[in-house]
Amino acid sequence: MKIIIIKCLKDNYSYIIYNEQTLMSAVIDPSEADPIIKEIEKNNLQLKYIFNTHHHYDHVGGNSKLKEKYKCKIAGYEKDIDRIPGIDIKLKDNQKWKNELLECEILHIPGHTSGHISIYVKEINALFTGDTLFSLGCGRIFEGTYNEMFDSLKKLKKFPKATKIYCGHEYTKKNSEFCISLDPNNSKLINKINNINENIKNDNPTIPSTLSDELECNIFLRTDNLKIQNQVGINSGDPIKTFTKLRDLKDNF
Repeated sequence: MKIIIIKCLKDNYSYIIYNEQTLMSAVIDPSEADPIIKEIEKNNLQLKYIFNTHHHYDHVGGNSKLKEKYKCKIAGYEKDIDRIPGIDIKLKDNQKWKNELLECEILHIPGHTSGHISIYVKEINALFTGDTLFSLGCGRIFEGTYNEMFDSLKKLKKFPKATKIYCGHEYTKKNSEFCISLDPNNSKLINKINNINENIKNDNPTIPSTLSDELECNIFLRTDNLKIQNQVGINSGDPIKTFTKLRDLKDNF
């Protein structure tokens, strides 16, 4: 099983998963159709499924055109059936869903939107986190609450540390600047920033990250760290209060 990373729109990522023998494929969050079609045709793939992590247009914009062209099935969260264009398959929280291409685990992770999900493909140890967990960041809270986003990130932290994180946007450079501003002595973060800068210099994606990297470097996953709590003025030792303050600070960074 292989993954193709596709740049879409201004800073979105879509992902094609495909079987090298059968050439059967699925796409995660097609922001727009044309870059997806280009890769499908280039690699002689058969597009069978579309997975949407949430309903925002920059994650579902290619649904209709791809479905019309390839007669593929669209899968999304069951409670977003009125917001995801062309949805055929209603995915549930904690569901293990299997088709002829892959088996995946679905987690409902609200906060960014009320119907946001992650998709974990154990066979390739890949976790597609949409706009909930970014490399060195997390999504803005649009429809949910701080507590919901905090709890969603806690769910994602439980995956194996070697899990590869495929998120929805190339926000890593800006996120790294925020993290280092509040965690300046983190040697792991400093090393990761060096790698990020090298990738950007060579016009390569900074994705995937790994969960291990995120646990060590992503300030939004380290809200139980006393130094970070002190940096943002939270003296109660409350991780949720720390997360709330961090999210507010990042919104204005």
